[in-house]
Amino acid sequence: MDAYSISFTSSSSRSSSRIWQDLKTCRFHTTVEIESDAMSQAQSIVSKLSKRRLADPSRKPHVGVVGAGLAGLRCTDILLKHGFEVTIIEARNRLGGRVHQARLPSGHLVDCGPNWIHGTSDNPILDIAKETGTAISNWDTNSYVFNEDGELLVLADGEIYSTMMWDIIQDAFAHSNKNSATISPDESLWDFFQKEVARRIPENKPDFDKKRQFVLQMAEMWGAFVGSPVFTQSLKFFWLEECIEGENLFCAGTYQKILQSIAKPALDGARFRYSTKVTDVKTTNDDGAKLSVLAEGGESMEFDEVVFTAPLGWLKSHPKTFSPALPLRLTKAINSIGYGCLEKVYISFPKAFWLEPDSRGRVVQGFCQWLAPNYAPESNPKQWNQEVVELASLTASTSHPTLLFYTYGDQSRYITQHVASLPTQKKRDAFLYEFFKPYYSRMPHYDASAPDCQPVAAFSTDWLRDELAGNGSYSNFQVGLEEGDQDIAIMREGLPERGLWFAGEHTAPFVALGTATGAYWSGESVGKRIAEAYGRKIDGTVDVTAALD
Repeated sequence: MDAYSISFTSSSSRSSSRIWQDLKTCRFHTTVEIESDAMSQAQSIVSKLSKRRLADPSRKPHVGVVGAGLAGLRCTDILLKHGFEVTIIEARNRLGGRVHQARLPSGHLVDCGPNWIHGTSDNPILDIAKETGTAISNWDTNSYVFNEDGELLVLADGEIYSTMMWDIIQDAFAHSNKNSATISPDESLWDFFQKEVARRIPENKPDFDKKRQFVLQMAEMWGAFVGSPVFTQSLKFFWLEECIEGENLFCAGTYQKILQSIAKPALDGARFRYSTKVTDVKTTNDDGAKLSVLAEGGESMEFDEVVFTAPLGWLKSHPKTFSPALPLRLTKAINSIGYGCLEKVYISFPKAFWLEPDSRGRVVQGFCQWLAPNYAPESNPKQWNQEVVELASLTASTSHPTLLFYTYGDQSRYITQHVASLPTQKKRDAFLYEFFKPYYSRMPHYDASAPDCQPVAAFSTDWLRDELAGNGSYSNFQVGLEEGDQDIAIMREGLPERGLWFAGEHTAPFVALGTATGAYWSGESVGKRIAEAYGRKIDGTVDVTAALD
């Protein structure tokens, strides 16, 4: 969930809604006030866990954390603070997981993974960005939109359609939240849009058919927010896509310093095993037994607990990693939640020509869309929408003349496969220049003969072909989903009685699913749950050992 800077308006009922109660529950360990049933919760935690964890408080338990992304790093931080020994097992030769940067030939650093900080209300990632001096940015809310013939709409017209589209999104959230129990699993967000557009633009309005078509074309931009098409977005569980309150900010300085800050406690206090792929995790219900983690090459490691932070897509494709097999309900949960394929393409120019007013005084700043383009029949016969955020309007220290295109679905598959088939970087760049030329060439002040309008560098992500990323990116909620909230809760619970825990953006509080903040929170929650299981006192909660008295 990374492509758009969207703010969802607060409501007076939010504090009592399911999504916000869930956040409160997930972050129970960090709340200042103790709830009246805190002791019973602590007793429940203890009753589920083997008594060996409380038998010898002087022993230093050893936890294996599989994966060095934000969830694994934050979990490690919490565990180290509560006296655990931690070994991080990472299949890559670096930390960060999908939080990773690449350097363009121009020298500018860009994010391969998350670009956004989703929400400003009590968001720890925003706090870390401020602490590390990471530049953040946002843009004006103007709607720069090209119609299917490649004509840039007047801003006022684009704003009318954009406002209607986002109003329908807001209504869809409210409808899903209120009526989830009775909405058919087969209903999609697209179905809701079709009904609402017909209602809001009745047939007695001039050019109603063209206006309806335009709003529906704009609705397809939702795909670049969750990594899957709007046609497959579950309406029943659309409420799970709601974000943290407040603005969504672009991480202009990249996630580099944020990652470094989150990783520092782990780097200082944990052991790291890089380039180590886990092939099997053996668990047992025996009170005295440890867990065995097997790696490629036959190496075996033993731990008291194992925290598994591999992406949802990886879990889907590696069901035989765990022995004994995961319970059927947990397996069903893993397979039920959708997994997106959001990709990024950066194209740089000598100068940001789109910021210079053309003969009609037009510029493009921030976001821009090309809706259902019919003028690229060879490269884009299916008329995939194109969405871009231009990076020349960032802060003074971070701006550069680069266009960042977001792709998803079939377009992502087509581009990643084609780029991978080309033998040289020069040929890959040439393909990307030509594929996106029909769109950037329509931006204001473009001149095919001007050197400033000729692209000089390109970079594209390829999460779809990355096994360790689960061949995709970001959990989401697809048509056919029947128990989405329960599926998340089941994955979030894990198997504490077997010493096996799960963390990652797919186990986050509902309000942060699919985000970097969600991954961070999920690791934090698991770390504190494990600490409680061993009788460690957690700030803002009761001491679990007291629950035994």
